[in-house]
Amino acid sequence: MQVIRNGLVLIEDELKPCDILFDENEIIDIQEHIEGDYPEIDAKGCAVLPGFVDVHVHLREPGHTEKETIETGTKAAAHGGFTSIFCMPNVIPFPDNTETMKDYLHLIDEKAVVRTYPYACITKQEASKEVVDMKSLSQMGIHWFSDDGVGVSTREVMKQAMEQAKDCDAMIVAHTEDMAYRKPGASVHESEVTAQKGWLGIPSACESAQLIRDLGIVEEVGCKYHACHISASESVEALRQAKQKGLDVTGEVTVHHLLLEDKDVQGPNWKMNPPLRSHADRMALIEGLENGSLDFIANDHAPHTQEEKNKPMDKCPFGIVSLETCFSLLYTQFVVREKRWTLAQLVNYMSKKPAERFGLEKAGQIKKGYQPDFVIVDLNEEYVIDASQFESMGKNTPFNGWQVFGKIKQTIVKAQTVWKANYIKINRIYEKV
Repeated sequence: MQVIRNGLVLIEDELKPCDILFDENEIIDIQEHIEGDYPEIDAKGCAVLPGFVDVHVHLREPGHTEKETIETGTKAAAHGGFTSIFCMPNVIPFPDNTETMKDYLHLIDEKAVVRTYPYACITKQEASKEVVDMKSLSQMGIHWFSDDGVGVSTREVMKQAMEQAKDCDAMIVAHTEDMAYRKPGASVHESEVTAQKGWLGIPSACESAQLIRDLGIVEEVGCKYHACHISASESVEALRQAKQKGLDVTGEVTVHHLLLEDKDVQGPNWKMNPPLRSHADRMALIEGLENGSLDFIANDHAPHTQEEKNKPMDKCPFGIVSLETCFSLLYTQFVVREKRWTLAQLVNYMSKKPAERFGLEKAGQIKKGYQPDFVIVDLNEEYVIDASQFESMGKNTPFNGWQVFGKIKQTIVKAQTVWKANYIKINRIYEKV
């Protein structure tokens, strides 16, 4: 057993001076002072928060280890305070059958430093033609299905997928993108701002039209559905209306869509899918998160090589890395500067709410009996984001050089320190230099 002492612990939405006693399985006790001679973690001057949960991460391995590996991607998660992540299935080979999934799970177990839950594909090879055997995959403990990176192109196939998902109590997690709206070479939001720079735009309907189609099928079938990386005001409104009807639907928003707009785009490190949209869209996303039309924050961490991102806008890949900067960026903007959110609200968006939606029953909060997963943060420490110091192999971020508050000092998963400032890693555990 170990004890965290001297920190301010976020319990029931308040920071309280408490000690936390825990072992590798659970939090055993939380008291103002815990007696006993236990190994100690000193959190003096810091906040102790529940480990963050990210349901949208691209680890790239297997198939694209030149971009990221399971080890480097999960180390990046730990550096950002994330103790549970869900990894997207657009890897090679696609995890679209039980044999491939067994190999994938073994690879994750061997290399991941945080709790890592893989998605299975919705359709074989993410080709939108044949729905995978969800029942067999669900029996392995895989309850989340996504073709992220592409939308399921036909209503017929998506309906078949939703019917299967309902039968095995699984969740459809959808990247909605109707390619009929996207011209070859389009790379940014379709607006006057981007047109003036000579870039070809992607309209909001590219996202919202397929989302509206999907929500109509959800109403018919009655399955669980989650919408990835919402970026447009029309999509926020569609989810609001679906919830009013009582549909079992949720939606996520990324840190970059909460902070940046089309006018901010400077080049390839600002190119992501869906694109950064208008000021009105960004305000709709913030307000949608606050009023419950959207549910929580995810990252869509998407590492690429520098060589790939050095290509022209119409040729370079979509995506940015974000695991290591998410908390500090949002804490600085919405808690410190705007005072729009409390710390507890931000942590709920990043921990409690995604954990609850994705069935992690003992994650996302600091409570007796819950998982011993914590992030220790110096909320007052100001620093400059330096992409060269990322644990991720990807350095493709628009936030390099931003000055922020909220330095992650230590991340603990299953009672083990998996990341600590100024420490080196030995056999998955960090020790002081």
